[in-house]
Amino acid sequence: MNEAFSITREIDAFAKYLAEEEKSSVTITKYVRDVQRFLRWLGGQDVTRERTVAYKRQLLARGYALRSVNSMLAAVNSFLAFRGLADCRVRLCRMQREIYQRAERELSRAEYLRLLRAAEGNRRLWLLMQTICATGIRVSELRYFTVEAVRRGEVSVACKNKNRKILLPRALKKLLLRYARDTGVSGGVIFRTRSGRPLDRSNIWAAMKRLCARAKVDPGKVFPHNLRKLFARTFYDQDKDIAKLADVLGHSSINTTRIYIMSTGQEHRRQLERLRLLA
Repeated sequence: MNEAFSITREIDAFAKYLAEEEKSSVTITKYVRDVQRFLRWLGGQDVTRERTVAYKRQLLARGYALRSVNSMLAAVNSFLAFRGLADCRVRLCRMQREIYQRAERELSRAEYLRLLRAAEGNRRLWLLMQTICATGIRVSELRYFTVEAVRRGEVSVACKNKNRKILLPRALKKLLLRYARDTGVSGGVIFRTRSGRPLDRSNIWAAMKRLCARAKVDPGKVFPHNLRKLFARTFYDQDKDIAKLADVLGHSSINTTRIYIMSTGQEHRRQLERLRLLA
């Protein structure tokens, strides 16, 4: 029987372990939050497999989506393995792979353009959104867009023990260098705060949300990662090369890339109609 956990001590040690494993800051934050939820639910009781299974059932009973439940359980399983309690881990919920994207979650090209028009009074945000959408980068990778890299026309991005080069469209390069010149940035990170630090993702997220009402776009669709997905769908539509797209996005698995390029249910229905297999 293992002893009850001291929440603060265990969480700090787990976060340090994740950092040493070179997990991204986003992953660390999410895993810590999910494990804190699990430990609060335990209420100081010892961890057993029976209790972990009960926690899984509780999440399902509360009506969380299966994908969300699996995400939370993955964090808990990682924590248990870290604590030497691998036998207390639980299986993730089995899910049928979705074959199309829900339209209410997909940002369309027209909606993206409306967001840009709404952002015209905020030059930094206007250009930042175009930078993500025209290159397919993660919002966390904006810090690699330095004046020096943009002048070369390519940005070297390091993520999860991998390096990849982001090639810049000529028009974007020109816009970025003009913005840097006009804002007095002669070197280093282009998108920065007044103190010179790279922009925080939460500030970018909040700034994008403030555009929604003016742009008449559902706030549920407006966040940086949806710009990356719009890039992915547009890029894939050019030549249907999913392997090349996976390389551009920095995905180690093509299965991840498939999620990015799923069509909506409406598009799927139109494909079915074009089959003309009914008498």
